[in-house]
Amino acid sequence: MIRLRVFRAIDELESCQKFVDGHMRILKAFGITMITSANVDWFSDPYTYVIAAESTDDNRILGGARVQIARGTLPLPIEKAVVELDEHIHEVITQYSAEGTGELCGLWNSREIAGMGIGSTYLTRVAVAIAPALKLKSLFALCAAYTVEMAQKAGFEIATFIGNNGTFYYPKEDLTATGVVLLDSANLILADPDEKAEIISLRQNPKQTKTEMGRRGPFELIYDLDIKNLPA
Repeated sequence: MIRLRVFRAIDELESCQKFVDGHMRILKAFGITMITSANVDWFSDPYTYVIAAESTDDNRILGGARVQIARGTLPLPIEKAVVELDEHIHEVITQYSAEGTGELCGLWNSREIAGMGIGSTYLTRVAVAIAPALKLKSLFALCAAYTVEMAQKAGFEIATFIGNNGTFYYPKEDLTATGVVLLDSANLILADPDEKAEIISLRQNPKQTKTEMGRRGPFELIYDLDIKNLPA
């Protein structure tokens, strides 16, 4: 069984290292060796929170994502990723940070859980569910082409005000990424109604076990979204 759990990075450095090791194995398998999400500066950032997909059998981290809050301590990965293509990205993030913004980044899943939707659907769902608790009105992300639709279901829209109408060559020249932004995490005006209902359910009941559906069929997923040490 898989558990999705959220923790502040600085509180669990050993888990952070397991997260990075797993993520780097996947990136190398795809021939990607230089990527902003792969650095470990965030290990010491009190405003980075990790969503870990863990095996309940042995607590191995089989996938995950990060939510990094823009609080001036570290630039968001999207800033470092696209600044050479769009020098205004820092101004954009500064503007949105006045009301609370951050980035959903570093999404990955191991081959062991591929096809379950954890690396796209369920990690995105959790990130949006916890955004208000992290005092984030908005949330940015860089999506591969195949994850844009899932992000839109969760309420994101293409950030046409950055890059080339929201698109960039990233993380290497033959791959295109799309910048997306969730503008109102509380109300989720653009979210698919069914997905919005799932997100609201997690906000109301952050600890629950549900039967979810992936390409490989139904599976049990434990949500453990009680977060210790929320941002002040």
